[in-house]
Amino acid sequence: MSNDNEDTQAQTELARMFNNEAIFGVDVSVNVVLGRAMLRVHQLLKLGRGAVVELNQKTNDPVEIYANNVLIARGEVIVIGDDKIGVTLTEMVMHQESNSDFAHITE
Repeated sequence: MSNDNEDTQAQTELARMFNNEAIFGVDVSVNVVLGRAMLRVHQLLKLGRGAVVELNQKTNDPVEIYANNVLIARGEVIVIGDDKIGVTLTEMVMHQESNSDFAHITE
């Protein structure tokens, strides 16, 4: 239960720091990483249509969610409708260095 409370406090703090209408118009690139693979150049060059690249994740492992290349959360892949996928956020990630980066904004 304390995790939910910490997540809510972090969200409230972020909302307080960014309670400025100008910031709401800024685009943020959001990427979801399903897994990773390391290939040698010759393996990469052999890839073609229908090739399968095995990732390091298992099907039930959480995916990582990045905003502007910064890990912000983990989640689970879900199916939306017949032909779309989405991500349910299951854990917010708050880095200590991220908090200090924004310290000057709140002062």
